[in-house]
Amino acid sequence: RRARPVRLCQGCHGHYRRLLALYGSIARAVGNSSESHNCAKSILTSDRLQIVVTLSEFFNETWEAANCANCLKNNSEGLSNSTEEFLDLFNKSLTCFEHNLQGQTVYLSPNNYTEVCKNCNKTYTKLNDLYNNLQKMNRQGGESGHSAHLCIDVEDAMNITRKLWSRTFNCSLPCSDTVPVIAVSSFILFLPIVFYLSSFLHSKQKKRILILPKRIQSNASLVNIQEKYS
Repeated sequence: RRARPVRLCQGCHGHYRRLLALYGSIARAVGNSSESHNCAKSILTSDRLQIVVTLSEFFNETWEAANCANCLKNNSEGLSNSTEEFLDLFNKSLTCFEHNLQGQTVYLSPNNYTEVCKNCNKTYTKLNDLYNNLQKMNRQGGESGHSAHLCIDVEDAMNITRKLWSRTFNCSLPCSDTVPVIAVSSFILFLPIVFYLSSFLHSKQKKRILILPKRIQSNASLVNIQEKYS
């Protein structure tokens, strides 16, 4: 239960900052000619595995792979405002799910989650919209100044919420673009009708223009015949 959703960035950013500071101090001491040189070198290189160096590289790679910098402020002192807002909405969504599930289990079948869909729709919509906005911000640099994926805490929280909403509860969001979609679809549907109608009228007009000289010619020949026999 505590393994998901992932809380790596929000739970470990303070410890990771202290780790970087301590390791940096040790690494700098190795390059100095002071008394601390031997102590620092002993810490980093005395064992066959060089366990301190290996673990430091592992922590750095994990932190970067998790994109934790995209959850934090520029100075990495804490979570960014947008991340805190997202996590607050995430917790409210889970609370809403649990509250409405408790009310349903007594009266309804386990597969009927209409109350969850109805009562939690507003909170879930806000969460989903905020996540989409965070993605757009992140592509442009966002608050953290890093352009990449969102941090693992935010991504995992949203993935879990979406699975609960769509797969477990079988809920759906109303499409806000229904009217424009219908309008565009109707326009595209009537395009062939307009095209064929205009083609028909155009061909009919052309046919009249072509027939008119023929009638004039036939009238002229009739006059010539009458003059001939008169």
